[in-house]
Amino acid sequence: MQTRRHTLKQSAVVAGLLAGAGLFPQYALAFNKAAFDAKSLSDALKALGANGAPQASDAVTLTAPDIAENGAVVPLAVASTLADVKQLVLLVEKNPNALVAAFKVSPEVEANFATRTKMGESSDVYAVAITGDGKAYYAKKEVKVTLGGCGG
Repeated sequence: MQTRRHTLKQSAVVAGLLAGAGLFPQYALAFNKAAFDAKSLSDALKALGANGAPQASDAVTLTAPDIAENGAVVPLAVASTLADVKQLVLLVEKNPNALVAAFKVSPEVEANFATRTKMGESSDVYAVAITGDGKAYYAKKEVKVTLGGCGG
């Protein structure tokens, strides 16, 4: 008779063997610490492989609220119609760490992502598309964070 404890033990052994053999997908283990620790927008983009200053583009779309009544849960979405997009990035200028999210894009994936973030104060939010040649294109929007939805 198979017990729950025995099943959990077997699962842990199999997971250990897979990890030891390197059979877990590498993208699941990928984490760009330098980019997420960056304090400024330019440092974060540089750590992500962007070359030069980003350019404003209508091909990058940022969806964000004008006023976020709860700074702990601010919905953001980024999309791009540019060709050869390798990464879509969300940055909040006045957050302690500028980089909110980085999404790797492959040809099989539609370049359209949504997430929620925490914002401590009103700030400009940037959606950046980084292409295969390292060029960066962005869209920007100011999001006002209010306390208790009072409009301040």
